Amino acid sequence: MPTPSLILVPARFKTGKLYTPYATTSGGVVLGASGDFNVTRATTATRVNASGLIEVVASGIPRLDYYTSGGTAGCPALLVEPSGTNGILNSENTATNWALGLNLSSGYVDVIGVSGNNLTVAVSGSNIGTAAGRLTRANNNFALASGSTYTISFLIKKTGTHTIGGYYALLTGAASGNLGAGFDISGSFSSGAIYNTAGTTNRIRRVEEWGTDVYRCSETFTMTASGTLGFLYFAPVSGVTSAFNPAVGLGIAFAAPQIELGSLPTSFIPTTTASATRNADNISLSGVVSGCIGQTEGTIYAEVDIQFNNRNADIIGLDSGSSANGFYLTIRSSSVIELRIRQNSTNALIFQRTGAYPVGINKIAVSYKNGDFAISLNGTTTQVDTTTITMPSVAITRASVVPSINFTLDQSVRVRSAALYTTRLTNTELAALTTL
Repeated sequence: MPTPSLILVPARFKTGKLYTPYATTSGGVVLGASGDFNVTRATTATRVNASGLIEVVASGIPRLDYYTSGGTAGCPALLVEPSGTNGILNSENTATNWALGLNLSSGYVDVIGVSGNNLTVAVSGSNIGTAAGRLTRANNNFALASGSTYTISFLIKKTGTHTIGGYYALLTGAASGNLGAGFDISGSFSSGAIYNTAGTTNRIRRVEEWGTDVYRCSETFTMTASGTLGFLYFAPVSGVTSAFNPAVGLGIAFAAPQIELGSLPTSFIPTTTASATRNADNISLSGVVSGCIGQTEGTIYAEVDIQFNNRNADIIGLDSGSSANGFYLTIRSSSVIELRIRQNSTNALIFQRTGAYPVGINKIAVSYKNGDFAISLNGTTTQVDTTTITMPSVAITRASVVPSINFTLDQSVRVRSAALYTTRLTNTELAALTTL
């Protein structure tokens, strides 16, 4: 197997830098400090640390994320996300500025590093639709635009035998009405609509395990009219399609509520008395890296943790310093992996591998050479192209990890490793490189 010209295995970092463990030329020479990737993100952000807890990372520091479904302990991945805003207030602690219903009791509970509220039914006969049977955060005042897609998410922690919790959002304006859902975290991961009188469509619910007895529940929906999310409620409920509280003494814990623009829940954005924004992660290396990029032929490799299928994200981008000319290893919403080539600001040429990629760890490699392209996924090399597809004619001088400059990025991506080769590897070498 040929030696890669550049390898990135996220491990060592400081503010503004992500170190390359080694980045070899033909003689195995380390690039040194000039070969380290530059990192910018002008806000704090969160990650899941090695202890499985959500923690805040300072601005400008890359996020090495130990997401629980991402593999073995001690093997973090680089988390790269677009900007996002959380419109639910006091999300970092649901015991502050949240009103507790008279028929419920509550107590503090830590939910993988986030302050939560453990709700217990104290008096029967109530439900999430009445003040006595719910936990309430009023006056969120989060604007929802007609035609846009949003995602509500939150953590549930099982603290006893009860496994079903629900949310209820009150919308005002043209989309006036109620929206809510229940989630069963017992292992079957069932969910269902509780309310659906608001101006929404295309509702999609999910449950993901985030730790021992901790689950992230979410619902995505598209607005059919504009509105405002004012009140948000949580409660233990008796069924995934029922608004009623369960029997006295049963309860469940809630934490980290979030509503954001987009079709997927992203990393938690803590808020207090105002909404908060996480800026986009930008990770790239220019200039010195040009010698590590095959200009007319080469191979791009990446090992990534894909949480959701059918989403858009550039994984690795190689370009001329702008998005006008370059090529990008990309996953697309149509279950496609592709090498997307841009010339003069136009997506002129695309080489694709069709067919769904699995959720979880994927090893992907794309080899390119004028008229000779191949894509390998998890040990299988597919769709060798021998047409007249050609590479950009300008010099390629920049490498970026999950760039968001070409189309709207709608997926959080965790990159476990990446590599560049200055030659087009053989199909046999591609299969060996990507075998899980």
